[in-house]
Amino acid sequence: MTGPDVRPPAESASEAPVGELISRASEQISQLVREEIQLATAEMTRKGKRFGIGGGLFSGAALMAFIALQAAAATAIAALSLVVPVWAAALIMTGVLLAVAGVAAVAGKKQVSKAIPPTPQQTIDSVKADMAEIKERAHR
Repeated sequence: MTGPDVRPPAESASEAPVGELISRASEQISQLVREEIQLATAEMTRKGKRFGIGGGLFSGAALMAFIALQAAAATAIAALSLVVPVWAAALIMTGVLLAVAGVAAVAGKKQVSKAIPPTPQQTIDSVKADMAEIKERAHR
């Protein structure tokens, strides 16, 4: 079964009329542009997901820090009102919550840094390579 892009190999590129060569080049460039747009879309989708994950982790870190501040306040109250080991337990809990917030913040920063820069770098590199190939073939 032959598709619309299948051409019989009756004549080589050097024997084809100029109009047909220009038509082929136009079709190929159009296809190349469509593929590069698809690549850029896919790359930006991946980066958008990473920004979302990183933002969620930063939000979690903020929540843990807020809870840690509440625990620190409870620790201060317990330490001032009762001079007994209850405050030590509250202080340990504050440290644990701050550690969780720190881990979440580091994980969030890592996810966001994977998405930076927010440009489709793979697509840009691919377009540059395509342009270099087109220039090289044009000089032959």
